[in-house]
Amino acid sequence: MGTLQILLLAWGVVTAVLVFMWIYRSALENREEDQIFLDAAGDSMARDQAALVARIEKLGRPIIALMIVSGALLVSVAGLWAYQSLQSF
Repeated sequence: MGTLQILLLAWGVVTAVLVFMWIYRSALENREEDQIFLDAAGDSMARDQAALVARIEKLGRPIIALMIVSGALLVSVAGLWAYQSLQSF
């Protein structure tokens, strides 16, 4: 297995994890309420919503990191492919 195939495999795995995390964050955002009416009975609902918002916010940095890694791997694959193409030209 060559270097190009290994880079493509790594890019595919990182991108698949990134897509999974985007879908997961989207599913969490669908459960988030836009408006909460707080009273004594709504305290547990407010805690649930606060926990949900915290989980959504925790996903922000890993998603950005995966986007950067995916982009860097894609640029590396393109560069290596171009280099190998020029060498055999």
